[in-house]
Amino acid sequence: MTQQGITKLSKVLVLYYSTYGHVETMAHAVAEGVRAAGMEADVKRVPELVPEDVAKAHHFKTEQAAPIATTAELPEYDAVIVGAPTRFGRLPSQMANFWDQTGGLWLKGALVGKVGAVFTSTASQHGGQETTLYSLMSNLLHHGMVITGLPYTFQGQMKVDEVTGGAPYGATTIAAGDGSRQPSATELDGARFLGRHVAGLARKLAA
Repeated sequence: MTQQGITKLSKVLVLYYSTYGHVETMAHAVAEGVRAAGMEADVKRVPELVPEDVAKAHHFKTEQAAPIATTAELPEYDAVIVGAPTRFGRLPSQMANFWDQTGGLWLKGALVGKVGAVFTSTASQHGGQETTLYSLMSNLLHHGMVITGLPYTFQGQMKVDEVTGGAPYGATTIAAGDGSRQPSATELDGARFLGRHVAGLARKLAA
């Protein structure tokens, strides 16, 4: 592939929704992995749907530096890595609302062949991590994206000596019921691994 081709195919979008900041932290770790692989990463979030007064009353993290994404931007990227917390074992309405607005892109096949991956956060080890990852993936699959998970070559997800997230379907973290637990070193390593992995696949597909 020419140097011109490498320069052109170099953008990955890390798109997330975060209520209390756990997914936001994971999103930035994913982006670190993308950049470590030599590709550009933009971290953006979907709009909040909860009224501001309600969000503050429930201690949502309302101050987040990442800019708001638009659906029109999606075709500009060569890969999209999507993260969101669980809502009863599925994606939250904020992320669903964003993808529900991509019908025009679907009609044009604008995202077909791009790489997609997902990550999530749940309160407990058995709080719906895998089903939430699958529900995030379904949007990407309907757009014809090439989906990858978190390979077992990331050995951190095999740990049994500590409580940790991570699944072959994507990077994960565990927040605890009150949100007091922050992403662990192992979980952040998994997020970085996912970012590097997606970047590598995007480069190979370009070739």
